Amino acid sequence: MRFEISKVLDTIEGRVTTDPTLVRAAVDLAELVRFTDLDRGRPASMLRLGIVIDALGRQVQEDGVQVYAVVHRGLLSDGDLTSNERMVVRRWADDGLVEVLNNPGDRMLEVADLLGLPVLTRARLDGLRGRYPWIGQPGRVLAPVVGAGGPTLAAHAGGGAVPAPTDPSPTGARLLARLWRCPEPGCALFGAGGGGGAFADLARVHRTAISQPPPSLRGGAPSCPRHDRPLTDAGARPRHEMLAVRIGGLVRQRFVVADRPVVVGRAPEEDGGITVGQWLNDEARRWISRSHLRLELRGADLVAQDVSTNGSGLRPRGSLDDDDRITLNRQQSRVLGPGDFVELYPGVQVGRAADLPSAAAFAPASVMAEAPTMTMRTVDR
Repeated sequence: MRFEISKVLDTIEGRVTTDPTLVRAAVDLAELVRFTDLDRGRPASMLRLGIVIDALGRQVQEDGVQVYAVVHRGLLSDGDLTSNERMVVRRWADDGLVEVLNNPGDRMLEVADLLGLPVLTRARLDGLRGRYPWIGQPGRVLAPVVGAGGPTLAAHAGGGAVPAPTDPSPTGARLLARLWRCPEPGCALFGAGGGGGAFADLARVHRTAISQPPPSLRGGAPSCPRHDRPLTDAGARPRHEMLAVRIGGLVRQRFVVADRPVVVGRAPEEDGGITVGQWLNDEARRWISRSHLRLELRGADLVAQDVSTNGSGLRPRGSLDDDDRITLNRQQSRVLGPGDFVELYPGVQVGRAADLPSAAAFAPASVMAEAPTMTMRTVDR
């Protein structure tokens, strides 16, 4: 049982991030771990974060969804969690995957405001609508609850049961346009290299400049939320593009192309490559090369280059009409215009995330697949 729980926590680790380019919702981890009705288990369990992430993935019809988790400092010593769970939270904090704070509720709403994220919470936020008018907008505040088919997200403040992210606020856009540095040595969020603390040598995460979280505002000044110290401006944030892999109508993974090329394929050997083999049928696996498509930024352009054996197809403006399809053979490159995406194999598509919404009839894979059976029970209603 202990080994199974460790495996699922490792899987959940891949779904928590402070990277503003990848997150889909903001959560207060100390709140989520005590939603005992989700599994009728012990008073506090880190596995409930996985249950809520699964519910989010089903609601947005997307695999690999990631959440921005803020954590009350008291959770690091909470006796209702196991020693392994407390160690995992500390490691996530040292890796910069979560924020550990004294007032996580305030920061959760600030992050949601700056990044335009939905909030997953059961807390009553009615008194905060004057400060955050978006609280009353449909899909911006949802409550993790038990539904007829298991845990789900229900309309909460403002109604709307489907998470509805928006663009970053004007203030958030200004903050995200710059890089920031914390004066605290080894700061995992705003340090020069990222990562620090007792588990720095165990870090599994390579943080890039564009993955910096939004600063917190203290009296209007950008500050480090963890160390509560003013940040210094370290220059412009590098240009980047958010892309997605859609297979069979379901978005399987989002990724970022920034200062270096990214290769997509069945099982690319290149550092930072995007692997799609686990989602392919046998015929698609035979067609798609280990390294199939190379994407990079060249000035203002996003360029796709076929590096496969069998070639790819460019779908201009998202057209699925084969008369519009442009064949890309090995080493051929094309600039991806608005709405364009590349088809590695019928139904296996890569393009800008905004141009590849999910429209699938099947459910995303569960982050809880390795969880002990007892954690997956639903409440009879």
